[in-house]
Amino acid sequence: MTAFAPDHSRNLSGTGKVAVVTLSDTRTEKNDTGGDIIVELATKSGHQIVKRTLLKEDPQQITKAVQQLAIDPSVEVILMTGGTGISRRDNTYEIIAGMLTRQMPGYGELFRTLSYQEIGPAAMLSRAQAGLLEQTLLFTMPGSPGAVRLAMEKLILPELGHLLQESQR
Repeated sequence: MTAFAPDHSRNLSGTGKVAVVTLSDTRTEKNDTGGDIIVELATKSGHQIVKRTLLKEDPQQITKAVQQLAIDPSVEVILMTGGTGISRRDNTYEIIAGMLTRQMPGYGELFRTLSYQEIGPAAMLSRAQAGLLEQTLLFTMPGSPGAVRLAMEKLILPELGHLLQESQR
């Protein structure tokens, strides 16, 4: 622990109500590996999965779904996988960036740093981001299972209790 953040570890075990959203033109409920990993790891950490959905990479459909989740009182956290690359169909970054009321650029920066350690320069293709949509926490992750596991285990889950506390202040 450093003097920079002396009491941030005081109660990080808070649990959240989580919505899982997979964005893909090719995944189905049977092969949504990224979504399955999110559910497994979040549940194992004591969080409750309250909604799960699989959407095509359609900007209007994504916008509508995220807006509905953000105003749903049963949802505190939205965890999204897919659509963060640079292909023409990857619109997640632009859609979510335009919706967030408070951005957390450190998440994307840390994600790319950790990804670089595992996959090298290809990490720069990820446009993972996080922030608040009013009081709802929102995280985006690439669609690859390794990237989802990395984001969940190294970044999101270790800090989620603290983030939930801060988002409600």
